[in-house]
Amino acid sequence: MSRKSRKQRNVEQLVRQQRVRDQAREKRRPSRDDVARMLLWLTIHGVQTRRRDVRAVLDRLRDEVVEGLERQRFSVRESEEVFEDLVAKYASGLFPFRPKRHLGGAEDRRH
Repeated sequence: MSRKSRKQRNVEQLVRQQRVRDQAREKRRPSRDDVARMLLWLTIHGVQTRRRDVRAVLDRLRDEVVEGLERQRFSVRESEEVFEDLVAKYASGLFPFRPKRHLGGAEDRRH
């Protein structure tokens, strides 16, 4: 049995990935990025609404997040900037996420 060509493997991978995305959409399964965004928003929002020492807590959180990103070889300065941009965006208290229209209409939200 001969090995499949790179092009054929890439096409098959594309089909598999699309099937996984379609199944996730059908099940309305959030991605790890969806969960991570929600967790970060809840954390930032919670700190700002429930703590007196908001800046100290956010600074500590930023330092820990940036340290983890630095271990992955991201730029410290850029990581801090991205974190602070998210804090500024989430500080408004408004829910910053758009509805996932591809997941269905209001009648489907009972699941």
